[in-house]
Amino acid sequence: MTTAVQIKTRELKPGFGAEILDVDLARADADTLAGVVDTFHRHGAILLRGQGMTPAQLVDFVALFGEPEDHTQKQFTLPGHPKVFVLSNREVDGKPIGAHNDGVGWHTDYSYKAQPVMCTMLYAVEVPDEGSDTLLADGCAAWNALSPERQKELDGLRLHHSYQHFMATREFGGRQELSDELKRDNPDVEHPLIRTHPADGRKALWPSTGTVTEVVGMENPKGLELVDELVEFMTSEPFVFRHKWQVGDILMWDNRCTLHTGTLYDDTKYFRTMHRLWAKGDAPY
Repeated sequence: MTTAVQIKTRELKPGFGAEILDVDLARADADTLAGVVDTFHRHGAILLRGQGMTPAQLVDFVALFGEPEDHTQKQFTLPGHPKVFVLSNREVDGKPIGAHNDGVGWHTDYSYKAQPVMCTMLYAVEVPDEGSDTLLADGCAAWNALSPERQKELDGLRLHHSYQHFMATREFGGRQELSDELKRDNPDVEHPLIRTHPADGRKALWPSTGTVTEVVGMENPKGLELVDELVEFMTSEPFVFRHKWQVGDILMWDNRCTLHTGTLYDDTKYFRTMHRLWAKGDAPY
């Protein structure tokens, strides 16, 4: 498969995602980079292997997709590069250099914001020999697999998302009582359960875990049971791509039509360090 600028790709899994072949991002020309961006918007996720990127180059690259987004938690951003967030179990002088086990549990990034991030990019600096895979679930395929009757039942439902609830109840990464500043900057929001992609109008199942407190207008536990049911359906084997990391990998996914989760690894045996960047998004509809 090719684009107008001869971007060679192969599917990450049938019908979802694209591994982009033979592109060195650090040296690619503007037309090639435009082809990479176009491929992303059409496929829901892209993978490029064997990349050698400085933090500044990572920021320049993610800026091709939209304005780089800031991070809610600032303590693990890379010194001198506030748009680059470090995920790591390493410690220097007895202090962690990054967030450990951040992102374990099916979710979509910044779902607790009025304008969630459009895309997430991870760049692999060091990876374990086993474990720490990243899983992506295809919300468009999951939506299309539902019966017309079920689609009609779900379309129009809205979910209540809360960052305060998420940080107080999360299983991995440590629970946290928010400061008054974080509460002020992250008020609760509502988003549609079924999201429409602005690029071409395709619809995606768009539930989440962690931040969701209720289906608006539906009493709990019935509402949360519905969310759990839909997350379980969307994250079942037919809709999931599992990525096994190699150093130099860049994996990007479209938060408008996917869920993702990290997985655990033996952190007493291995080190894992990733750089995460976000591009700003718009209000879901």
